[in-house]
Amino acid sequence: MKQRYAVIGGGWAGCAAAMELARAGHAVTVFEAARTLGGRARRVEKDNAVLDNGQHILLGAYTETLRLIKLAGQDPRELILTLPLQMRYPPGAGGMDFIAPRLPAPLHLAWALLRAKGLQRADKLSLMRFSTAMRWMGWQLYNDCTVSELLQRFDQTDTLCRLMWHPLCLAALNTPPGRASARVFINVLRDSLGARRRSASDMLIPKADLSAVLPDAAARYVEGHGGTVKLGAKVDAIQALPDGRWQLDEAASFDGVIVATSSVQAAALLQGVHDARLDTVISQMQAFTPEAISTCYLQYDAGVRLGLPFYALVDAPDSQHWGQFVFDRGQFDASQAGMLAVVISASGDAAEQGHAPLAQAVAAQLAQVLQRPALAQPLWSQLITEKRATFACTPDLARPGNASGLPGLVLAGDYTANDDRTQDYPATIEAAVRSGVAAALAVRAGSQTERTPK
Repeated sequence: MKQRYAVIGGGWAGCAAAMELARAGHAVTVFEAARTLGGRARRVEKDNAVLDNGQHILLGAYTETLRLIKLAGQDPRELILTLPLQMRYPPGAGGMDFIAPRLPAPLHLAWALLRAKGLQRADKLSLMRFSTAMRWMGWQLYNDCTVSELLQRFDQTDTLCRLMWHPLCLAALNTPPGRASARVFINVLRDSLGARRRSASDMLIPKADLSAVLPDAAARYVEGHGGTVKLGAKVDAIQALPDGRWQLDEAASFDGVIVATSSVQAAALLQGVHDARLDTVISQMQAFTPEAISTCYLQYDAGVRLGLPFYALVDAPDSQHWGQFVFDRGQFDASQAGMLAVVISASGDAAEQGHAPLAQAVAAQLAQVLQRPALAQPLWSQLITEKRATFACTPDLARPGNASGLPGLVLAGDYTANDDRTQDYPATIEAAVRSGVAAALAVRAGSQTERTPK
């Protein structure tokens, strides 16, 4: 039976939910307050330059994201650069050089470890013991702890923690290892390093802007299936109707609603419903601690090019070295030749330096570690900080599921939890997409059950 559904929020979770509902033949209306789709992973225009609000790396394990990109009529090979798993630091910067060849799993990791430079024998043996132990445990951790405690428990060396586990934890969870959930970290490692498919560990870097990778195409897909996407349409209130339907502001009624906004906005909307059955999920969302991510774009002469598409960087805040990864945008998009993007995860302390001082410090860091003094003087710089990019992914964090507690009202977002907590992901694009798909299934089941004659 064809139903009418509303999706509040046009981020990756909302787009995934809308596509799944449209694919099932339902009438979908998407309400997005901004003028650009994508939420916290979107295209922005700054000083006549088209940038992303943050540089992202996806993984080959992001199966739902890749599936929806294809469903929307996109070719991932044209939009995304696929690189083998690697952790490579600039030569002479005191880092490591680890790159997995295109061999079947897990041989690709064993060969990469054997050939890795910058790691001593003790470091390699430590990493082998950790990988073996995780496989023996089935990549599951039932009693959560911090990532630092996990690494200490398995005797990971200081070098390995500094050059591999610390940057991977920051990149995946946007939470420092001393506060990050080991269970969720292992979930990410399981689906990438521990996967049976070698391609699951591939690193995927968008060549197009983030809105073009999926959200824009998702809107076309929804509209092509009879749905509607409304930009600049903020929803201020949700109201339950006596017949079990839902009304948004003064809009027409809907059989079901998916709230796919940030957790902060979702909590505010649910509070306006004034139903005690929502108290638990509201409390959980209000308890989240936000974590920021900063991306510093530095524009140089078009001839400036790095030796690799991206390098890992050793962050040392005491030395004003805030950057953790640097990307050569010109190697992904020829129109951005000479542009470097430096990512700072969990960037609260860095952002306090101020935009101009932080950009200057990042440029100076690149000049030093890449041994190219001219990089200290970019033609222009642009710092973009998402203050609420993610939540702090801490051990045993209570996260709501898709169910809100009310029939026909469902949540979607990277903050939601899976029914099986051993499957929980951090706040990533894949987590948002998975949540959107699950929300579409949940709202259909809830609204159809509500309409079934007794």
